[in-house]
Amino acid sequence: MSQPSSGTPVPDAPNGQLRWDEFRRQMPVARHWAYLDHAAVSPLPDPAAAAIVHWAQQAAHDGSLHWPQWDLELDELRRSVADMLHASVTEIALLHSTTEGVNLVAEGFPWQPGDNVVTLADEFPTNQYPWLNQAGRGVETRRVPTDDGRVDLHRLEAACDARTRIVSISWVGYASGWRNDLDAVAEIAHRHGALFFVDAIQGLGVFPLDLRRTPIDFLAADGHKWMLGPEGAAIFFLRHEHLARLHPLGIGWNSVVQSGDFGRIDLVLRNAAQRYEGGSQNMVGFLALRASLGLLNEFGFDAISARVLQLTDPARRRLAERGACIKSPADEGHRSGIVLFEASGQDPHEIRSRCLRQRVALSCRAGYLRISPHAYNNAEDIERMVAAVMG
Repeated sequence: MSQPSSGTPVPDAPNGQLRWDEFRRQMPVARHWAYLDHAAVSPLPDPAAAAIVHWAQQAAHDGSLHWPQWDLELDELRRSVADMLHASVTEIALLHSTTEGVNLVAEGFPWQPGDNVVTLADEFPTNQYPWLNQAGRGVETRRVPTDDGRVDLHRLEAACDARTRIVSISWVGYASGWRNDLDAVAEIAHRHGALFFVDAIQGLGVFPLDLRRTPIDFLAADGHKWMLGPEGAAIFFLRHEHLARLHPLGIGWNSVVQSGDFGRIDLVLRNAAQRYEGGSQNMVGFLALRASLGLLNEFGFDAISARVLQLTDPARRRLAERGACIKSPADEGHRSGIVLFEASGQDPHEIRSRCLRQRVALSCRAGYLRISPHAYNNAEDIERMVAAVMG
């Protein structure tokens, strides 16, 4: 897995080609908020908002006459996602949520009684309930405990055996900020003959991922966090060799090779992940996501990941200096854009309410406070947050 460099904090002024002030100018939220909650729901950048307005104007004035052009732009989005992941466009589907992607695999996999799936006990519910729902088919879900979010790979491997069919984890833990070594987990899964599913929602948009070298089998991520898209616009990847393995769910007019020929009923599924898209799409959401990814691509994910980590480092330091207890990992291999912390003696929900009154956005998770800055945030945002948290 690519490891972003640490180095010294990136200055807020332009530094070479990394024009973070230009990024910030395209984020209207930054004019009034220190918005440090991208691990929850991100604000929209100007290009995404403009794409939504443009679609609304076209739909209002011309109805569906622009639909063919919108459909072409969705094709371009699939290609952009494939390029981002270094995958084939035939391995990409556009879905409505991470949950839909997990369920495509959980419900479509050819389970046999006695099979098991291995996941983590503190995964987000999306990456637990679909697997637990297979109990009626005789499938066991093995939920491996973590140490405050820190994953012991030996413990994970010990839960796998000859009947393990899928290992499913998040790239980054939503409540801990622990970033998993995807290459190492993939090796464990494949060594036991299992397939590897990744909930990538807390990593994509920040960290680069090359699926040519990291052998993930399935991946899902909604775009409304670090990819700066709206809710209801998600991406799904499955390695092409597994296309026939999953029983197709949600089949509709868009699943078949003759998708535009409504009078011809012939169940010949597309030889691509697009077969899982079913029917009509969230056009406006995907047009906005395409615009957001275009903005992120202007800066590059290597640069964005370095910038995000170089913002979280001083945030950790400044919070610790003021007496906060940092819960998220700080080591190079596992830190992420999420920082979980405790302000001694103070109720986290009361602190969050105080922060919101001061236009500082953060979250409460697992009984702690959580910040999650993006690359357009700056040192002033971090200082505003520290001052608001510590009163």
